[in-house]
Amino acid sequence: MDAAFGDALVRLLPNLRRYALSLARRPDLAEDLVQITVERAIAHAGTRDPAQRLEPWLFRILRNAFIDMTRRQRSEGTRVDVTENPDILSTDGTAVTEARLMLQATQAAMARLPPDQAEILTLVCIEGLSYAEAAEVLGLPKGTVMSRLSRARLALAEALGIK
Repeated sequence: MDAAFGDALVRLLPNLRRYALSLARRPDLAEDLVQITVERAIAHAGTRDPAQRLEPWLFRILRNAFIDMTRRQRSEGTRVDVTENPDILSTDGTAVTEARLMLQATQAAMARLPPDQAEILTLVCIEGLSYAEAAEVLGLPKGTVMSRLSRARLALAEALGIK
């Protein structure tokens, strides 16, 4: 990263914060989005076309980060801090045992899947990567990632007797 890029990035931070706040509507999430944007911009500074303006490129990174964050939150469900709500901790031994058995069965079923299916399930469902991120990691088109993930989910459901 050259000094001019860094200076321009710092100069655009207020603009990024405003845009992030307009998307997230929460200051804490907006700050997270700005941080993600800066990290990604620095990591991919070499791929940026210097003939193009920096601001739209940064806004596109921020918007994509917001979309990724929104999708991840939807798939994760509601997060609850057990230290703030200790009464939600499960003490039902049957539920704990059933959850452990299901986890063991899922791990065993994943071990029997073809390596490409197990890998895509791990990246997207366990590690929480978006389809685009998983495609980048695997060096595949996003559509291929989506179809492999679909086949992997179906195979896993069949192996677990869910489908």
